[in-house]
Formats: sequence, structure tokens, C-alpha cells
Amino acid sequence: MTKDSVAKDSVREEPADSGTASPGPTSTQSIADATPPSAEEIAPLLECLLLMAEEPLEPVVLAEAAGAPVPLVEQTLRELADRYTMSGRGFQLRQLGGAWGYATRPEYHDRIAAWVRAGGQNRLSQAAMETLSVIAYLQPVPRSRVSAVRGVTVDAVVRTLIARGLVEERGTDDHSGAGLLVTTSYFLGRLGLNSLSELPDIAPLLPDASALEAELSNLADRTGSESGVMEQASADEENQS
Repeated sequence: MTKDSVAKDSVREEPADSGTASPGPTSTQSIADATPPSAEEIAPLLECLLLMAEEPLEPVVLAEAAGAPVPLVEQTLRELADRYTMSGRGFQLRQLGGAWGYATRPEYHDRIAAWVRAGGQNRLSQAAMETLSVIAYLQPVPRSRVSAVRGVTVDAVVRTLIARGLVEERGTDDHSGAGLLVTTSYFLGRLGLNSLSELPDIAPLLPDASALEAELSNLADRTGSESGVMEQASADEENQS
């Protein structure tokens, strides 16, 4: 065997170096990594979110926080609600107006209300304090207007205030027929007041309640007027075209 033939054989035995990197994850692996979580995986997270929330949460909000599809979140919420009922828990997970939240079971409401009124839970949350203040200074006021002033839904907070005997519904609005919220004599007693006229003036820290109400009305009127002008201008352009 000659030196040339040995050299050729050595060249053939060396592996070819293409200069390319090893192949990465396949498309099948990528799809597997993007697989949505299961109901068992997101159930604990949904419980945490609902416990932290001061208001019931809609499935789309929970889905965004959990990184899961809305149908899966809705299915998990229903399963959790059934699980609490089957296990005889003192609380329930229920859906109200499309939103989900925790609540005590009706059979315990009387005992809980008595405990709350007796001072078993003296501290109000920040949301409850703000809502109570709006009702106190704008009463009698429908729930929708309280929500408009605060910028959030106040249904759950109002239920808490009613359960504590601080607020009640009395009468209805002449235009909408909605119930009107007012404070109670218990509210006055807790503050040591004889009448609502003794409520401290919120000025100069905040505008007077009537001034605030007038400003909100003016803002609504301006918004409606601007919308009407824009619609009229758009209609004129269409007619000219």
C-alpha cells in the first residue's frame, strides 16, 4: 500500500464538518410547550385571586391572570363551586351578573350578621370607607351613582355595609326606579352624631358634595354635547360626499 492510498483512506474516514449547529426543538415540542394548563393546575390560583379581590371577578379577568382560556376558567369555577357544596363548606362560590366571588352560605347569615353588629369585625376596608362616605354625603343615592363616583362596581361593598347595619335601601328613584341608599341611625350612633347635618364638612380637602355632584353633571353634559357635535359633523360629511 502506498503513502498516497493511506492518505486518501484517512481523509475518507474523517467525519464531514458541515459547520451547522445541532437541530433545535421540533415544532411538535413547541406546540407541547404552549399547551394550556389544566383545571387542576389553575384551580388554586383562581382561589387565591378570588380571595384577594374585594369585588367579584369576571372570567375574562381571571383568565388573563391565570394565563388560561376563558372556557377552561369557567369550567374550573363551576367545578370549585360544586366541590364546596359537596364538602359542606360554610362559604360558597357563586356567579352574580357574570362575575364570580365568594360568599357565606344563607343558612349562616343570621348568626354572622349578629356577630358583625355586635362588633365582631370593627374595621372597614378602604373600599367600604370610600363607599360609605359617598353614600353619607350624597344620600339618598342610587347604587349606580355611587359606582359612577367611585369608578368601580360597589355591589359587594354595599352588601357588607347593609349587613353591618350602616346602610339601608329606602325608597326608589323617580326616574329609574332603582333603590335609594341611605345611612342608618346605627351609622349616626357609631359616629356620635344626632343628625346628618352634624357630618363634618369635607371642604377644603375636597369639594362640597353638592359642588362635586354639579361638576359630575356638567362633565356628563359636556361629554354628551361633544358627542352630539361629532355625530352631526360626521353626518354632514356623509351628506356632502
